[in-house]
Amino acid sequence: MVLAVVASFIYSKEREKLSEQYPHLVKVWNVLELRLLIVVSLFLQTVLVFWGNRRKYIVDKRLKLLIWFTYLSADWVATVALGILSKNNKDRKADSNSVIMAIWAPFLLVHLGGPDTITAYSLEDNELWPRRMLELLYQLAVAVYVVYRSWNTNPLKYVSVPILVAGIIKYGERTWSLWSGSSDRFRESILPPPDPGPNYAKFMDEYAAKKDEGYHVTFDEINETNASASDLNPSAENNISNPNIPDGQALSDGFRFYNIPKCLFADLILSFHDHKSSKSFFSESNWENAFKAVEVELGLIYDMLYTKAGITYYYRGIFLKSVTFFCTLFAFVAFSFLVSIKKEYFKLDNKGHKHWNYDLIITFVLFIGAILLEIYAIIVLLSSSWVMNWLSQHKNWRVDLLYKFISFCQFCFRLSHTIRWSNQMSQFNLISFCLKDEHVNCIKLQKLFRIYKYFEKSYYQKTKQVSDGLKELIFDQLKDKSEEATDTEACKKLCAHKGDRVLIKWNCQNIRDINHSIKEVEFDQSILLWHIATDLCYLDDNESQNLNGVALQSCEKSQLVSNYMLYLLVICPFLLPNGIGQIRFEDTCAEVDELLKERKYMKKRSEVCKMILRVDTTISPSEVKGDRSKSVLFDACRLAKSLQSLETEENWSKESKWEMISNVWVEMLCHAASQCRGLNHAKQLSQGGEFLTHVWLLMAHLGITEQFQISKGHVRVKLKLS
Repeated sequence: MVLAVVASFIYSKEREKLSEQYPHLVKVWNVLELRLLIVVSLFLQTVLVFWGNRRKYIVDKRLKLLIWFTYLSADWVATVALGILSKNNKDRKADSNSVIMAIWAPFLLVHLGGPDTITAYSLEDNELWPRRMLELLYQLAVAVYVVYRSWNTNPLKYVSVPILVAGIIKYGERTWSLWSGSSDRFRESILPPPDPGPNYAKFMDEYAAKKDEGYHVTFDEINETNASASDLNPSAENNISNPNIPDGQALSDGFRFYNIPKCLFADLILSFHDHKSSKSFFSESNWENAFKAVEVELGLIYDMLYTKAGITYYYRGIFLKSVTFFCTLFAFVAFSFLVSIKKEYFKLDNKGHKHWNYDLIITFVLFIGAILLEIYAIIVLLSSSWVMNWLSQHKNWRVDLLYKFISFCQFCFRLSHTIRWSNQMSQFNLISFCLKDEHVNCIKLQKLFRIYKYFEKSYYQKTKQVSDGLKELIFDQLKDKSEEATDTEACKKLCAHKGDRVLIKWNCQNIRDINHSIKEVEFDQSILLWHIATDLCYLDDNESQNLNGVALQSCEKSQLVSNYMLYLLVICPFLLPNGIGQIRFEDTCAEVDELLKERKYMKKRSEVCKMILRVDTTISPSEVKGDRSKSVLFDACRLAKSLQSLETEENWSKESKWEMISNVWVEMLCHAASQCRGLNHAKQLSQGGEFLTHVWLLMAHLGITEQFQISKGHVRVKLKLS
């Protein structure tokens, strides 16, 4: 706020200087300034309405930049326009044109309220809800002041009142949504009411009284929390969905267990009943249905944290949306009628022909734009998971007809309730990064302005679709682990495994380099070691053209997770346990660069991998280099040779070797998912979603989480007298 006042003061001073030098240009700018800002404000709102919610399932840097720029600019443009309007209104006499321009102030308040599809760009925006509340009061006062200054006998003055009501509702909804999405409020909304338990003091009074009367008092215990089989396994009768609604069963499953992700994202403990019922259901499910249910749940969490879903998809929200829509529609009809019967709103040329007043045209554009955006918002609401879940629970011809209408609107506006996240995994490869094998536009110019290093890593970040085979592998491995998740201690051990459990299962724990690369090093070092080793093994086996069938599928899964884990380490280190992964990565890249310069520059990954594998690594690198450099290049080379030796020395097949490697990577992925806080998972929901978050939530559903407690519930004790 202070910066805005200072900027406005500087702008006014510079404007006075320019008015003295170029009076004609300043006069033209004075006429265009406010009108341009009004049109730009409407345009920015349109962009946010159409694209604000699509970042949930689209991973695109251009879209991210567009939404970021639009989100920040929209409030600034509307605020500046409102300030200019209040100043111009103060200097202008109350005439018909000032009344028309006064209608713009409530519209700017509507724009400041923002669309339903995006209230917060990032989670930090939710924490600033007190600032939004203060801004609401300030900007509402300015809008009311503008309307008050233009109040005269002109009947158009009444048109601004319903728009002002719509603006207050819109801005109030945004402030309320930010408040409900803040960490404290989100956690409070999930917490159950305080539970004091059975009245211990009263019971002891009764116990002492009976004992004093001479009775021999004993106890009978009645446990009230033995969940029935029907509670833990909801019957199919209660879960039948409308077959005409796509993904109706997934929606039903996602909403049924929606309380679990809410608790996880708020870093709260799961209840005994939620934990057991979820584990029972997902253990009997298949991988496809399980991942679909998780997608639905994460989509709902995104809506609650980043949009107005907390109020829009409930009865009060529908009522408020109806009020804003009909207020706008009524004002538009009244405005059109009053303008049509008044000639003073038109300009006459020399021949007596009427011409539209430009301010009148802008006002009509604002009305039409507001109505069309409200209609689109209603279509988005009807296309949401919330409405589709309601439709899937009802079976009649009216529901089917309504769905046909919604599906037609979805087709027209390219909306879909079945696409809930990007289904992509980002990829980052160390050797490709060192080779700089990607073409970068204007690289010399970027280096000249010293900005290349800030974008360098992003040029080598790719994305790939999450394969069905990988999802099935992860689900099967987690399902196998869930059988051991019987209590809190067992869950802690399962979450702590970062590949060592797989080594024991495959009898690899006695092979020194393999065992050392997981059990005796930090997690970030383990990721780098296995990433380079996987790359070396893959390119070595691929060069010999011996990969086929099961081995090739396991190899592709390993590569997919390997590059994804390095992406997390390099681009999103906050999603991984604390460590010095960045230092190890930089030192390793430096050693690769040194090797490339020394042994001639190569342009292919396969050639580089061959060269690395040819290096004699009989002596441990730490014995030669010490521990000052954190590079793991040749430790990874030793690991790769140990993995390759499984075929020759242990008589493993390629299929077995790559299956073991893929299982190690999956366990590393699960370990990383379990160690990441819910807050950091929530941050990535606005970036198209992280596969890591899906794995984390799936682990919790299968009982592999530390965020639960085994509860005995209330034990009712009855006095037994004898």
